[in-house]
Amino acid sequence: MTHRITLIPGEGIGPEVTAAVVSIIEASGVEIAWEEHIVGSEALHQFGDPLPSSVIQSIKVNRVALKGPVTTPVGEGYPSINVRLRKALDLYANVRPIRSLPGVPSKFGEIDLVVIRENTEDLYSGLEHIVVPGVVESLKIITEKASLRIARFAFELARREGRRKITAVHKANIMKLSDGLFLDCFRRVSRQYPDIDADDRIVDNACMQLVMNPQQFDVLLLENLYGDIISDLAAGLVGGLGVTPGANLGDGVAVFEAVHGTAPDIAGKNLANPTALLLSAILMLKYIGEREAAERITEALHGVLLAGEVRTRDLGGQATTTEFAQAIIDAL
Repeated sequence: MTHRITLIPGEGIGPEVTAAVVSIIEASGVEIAWEEHIVGSEALHQFGDPLPSSVIQSIKVNRVALKGPVTTPVGEGYPSINVRLRKALDLYANVRPIRSLPGVPSKFGEIDLVVIRENTEDLYSGLEHIVVPGVVESLKIITEKASLRIARFAFELARREGRRKITAVHKANIMKLSDGLFLDCFRRVSRQYPDIDADDRIVDNACMQLVMNPQQFDVLLLENLYGDIISDLAAGLVGGLGVTPGANLGDGVAVFEAVHGTAPDIAGKNLANPTALLLSAILMLKYIGEREAAERITEALHGVLLAGEVRTRDLGGQATTTEFAQAIIDAL
């Protein structure tokens, strides 16, 4: 069958890594009709909105999207496109598998854990205003509905993937009401899954434990802001954002994305590593039922990385984006 999927190449290195990943998927034999859309500064120039309504509508119809990195202006400019997408599509679960890749050096040995982040509320939602000049107030919203929903999602994922333990990460010792509610919802849901161990860690201790003994963790469940920070910290344990995938999931709709930035310093130079977006695309292929192709691409990627003959510069080699993609296609 032919899958219809929304494609958002993104900005900076986005179009280059997206083109590489699309070529690899095509080589695997999976038939996809890509519906391409632009976002960001170019969309703002053309349509007056960095996230045109046509993009949202396309994803709602197709139910699946693959997205390259986009720029989020710092301290000024338009709101985060990623946050707007998650809100508009109610993509309440952010899933970041953190796995060691063969041939990619790490100081922490073999790591295999999953970071699950609530995606719709908390401080990360950007609800803030000026109270009086010189005083800004940001609102941290935690609801029972969202906390119960993401906890159930985490336990269902753990059960489906054969995971043994979920650790909730919080600051309920200080934020007794907001983080306390999140933790209480986690504990309530955990009682419905006696086959899965459940514990919790205060966020600062969790960060320390991650860099001392990451193997002690299996699934980490976090509120939005903590999840944003710790998912990047965890990515550093296995080689960085260039080798970790990401998925934003809702009820019947999913956006798979590269979690790294747009790297404007190398944009247009055919130097970027497409691995992160490729790993995200592998998650996408599994999601749409193309598991055999996903496993073949994974095997090809691992083979190229293990051989070590074709590597992009961030992995210690000299290969271009297209050369690295071609090596994976040849392995397929």
